Amino acid sequence: MPTLPTVAVAPHPSEDLSEPGPLGAALLARQAHTDSNARTYPRRLPVAIAEASGSYVTDVDGRRYIDFLSGAGVLALGHNHPDLLAAVREQLSTFVHGLDFPTPVRAEFTRRQLGMLPARLRDDMKMHFSGPTGADAVEAAIKLCKKATGRGTVVAFQGSYHGSTHAAMSLTSEAQPKEGLQNLMPGVHFAPYAYCHRCPLSLAPASCSTNCADLLVNTLRDTHGGVQRPAAIILELVQGEGGSIPAPVEFVHRIATMARDLDIPLVVDEVQTGCGRTGTWFAFEQYGIDPDVVVASKGLSGLGLPVSMIMYRRRLDTWAPGSHIGTFRGNNLAFASANAYLDVVERDGLLAHVREQGVYLLAALRALGAGSPLVGDVRGRGLMLGVELTGYGPAGAAEVATRVQRAALRRGLIVEIGGRDDCVIRLLPPLNVSRHTVDEALAVLRAAFADVADQLRAGVAA
Repeated sequence: MPTLPTVAVAPHPSEDLSEPGPLGAALLARQAHTDSNARTYPRRLPVAIAEASGSYVTDVDGRRYIDFLSGAGVLALGHNHPDLLAAVREQLSTFVHGLDFPTPVRAEFTRRQLGMLPARLRDDMKMHFSGPTGADAVEAAIKLCKKATGRGTVVAFQGSYHGSTHAAMSLTSEAQPKEGLQNLMPGVHFAPYAYCHRCPLSLAPASCSTNCADLLVNTLRDTHGGVQRPAAIILELVQGEGGSIPAPVEFVHRIATMARDLDIPLVVDEVQTGCGRTGTWFAFEQYGIDPDVVVASKGLSGLGLPVSMIMYRRRLDTWAPGSHIGTFRGNNLAFASANAYLDVVERDGLLAHVREQGVYLLAALRALGAGSPLVGDVRGRGLMLGVELTGYGPAGAAEVATRVQRAALRRGLIVEIGGRDDCVIRLLPPLNVSRHTVDEALAVLRAAFADVADQLRAGVAA
């Protein structure tokens, strides 16, 4: 058991950092006037950022925040890592945009990314570069599997998030973003995911043996199950937007075994879990499975430069030239940054660091939860963690989570919320986050939870 932090509860800040200063307020007001109503983060996190370094951002009024959002997990090494910036500057003076023409930096990227796969998979995988987002890579993966199998349906999971483009949103389970949108991609079937804190089959934990996996397995094996053999099964090993929910190993094994037996390509969406986030380069390594398609994006460049890809079995490579293209699939700056990121991973033992910090942070959060009436569950893998909150008195879980997020921001910590009813505090710190910064963040969270509990006990309105 790791030693729990001894940092004292954070003192009340002299300034409420959840309210923007005068310069920040002006920028946020301008943004509200000019930007799309679909914008999200500045609504709950009203911070106008001037500069950033490592795990910290500074707003335009000179106030510093700990950033445990990390660009929604994109900033694997935090903001502006000097090694990655140096690699980008060097590449910037050489060659920037290359479509899918071969370049030395692209070839090195391909070699090294394939080299991060388990040895048993490396020679059987090919790579396809997609557009700049993970959603486009999901689109490519599904298109590839449909072409290779000649089938049309896809199985996704309840709680899933795969992006907001047409097909990717069709594979995403959340109802709200789909409201008012008709004629999304047909043929998507949603199976229950092993969210044991809220069992999708309403079973008591002691009676559950990943029965939700059996439901899908039995449906697809049954000649009268009502679901045609799909072109693909797409799975997140830790559901991110769904609430930082790690899949149980047995659940994943049953799905993977069934997919192999029925010759259904298994697509593992590693957009959020990949590139070291869970303590191995890809999360599937921790499950002992061999996926047919791996989708990666977010943390690939380590710096936030857009790049996405799929790696897939050679037998699936049946599509014709031009079957999936994108103007920005040749971002040589992102390739250079990604290669430098892997240098840091190897040089600094980053994956071991993620595992160590993840164990430490998870234990500390569980200790916090054990002493708080607001916490229902604490979970995660590596540095992809979630704290699920409960209702308290007349306040529902969503309100409690919003209050905790706001109380943390007031003391200078940026965290995201997600999951069902937005009741999960999500932590995505940079993978090279220091123990000192982790302890700073824990002190803020302890104070935030204590503040909110006191407010709710006293009946203070939100």
